[in-house]
Amino acid sequence: MSREPSAHAPSAGGSHVVPVKVYLGVFLTLLVMTATTTAVSFVDLGPWSTVVALAIAMFKATLVVLFFMHMKYSPRLTRLVLGGGLFWLAILLIGTFSDYVSRAWLPISTR
Repeated sequence: MSREPSAHAPSAGGSHVVPVKVYLGVFLTLLVMTATTTAVSFVDLGPWSTVVALAIAMFKATLVVLFFMHMKYSPRLTRLVLGGGLFWLAILLIGTFSDYVSRAWLPISTR
């Protein structure tokens, strides 16, 4: 039985070895998604253009965080901190969005 660390299991030092194929696959996916974003920008989707662009951007950001920032192989505490940050971002976005939506309810004289 070998004592060498596997590609997906952390070694005694806490580091892990990710195969180059994984990085190349993620890099190529990011390039394809960038080309897709550029192609979609030339198509008139009306109000959905922003939604599609943001969805692609969120997918690309997720890939970067998971693989290039090694979140996929990090301990649970690091994932908890990331989740807390995303939760706080959601609170801020919901508060901003609720303020934006509620402005239509105000009379014209108070705007």
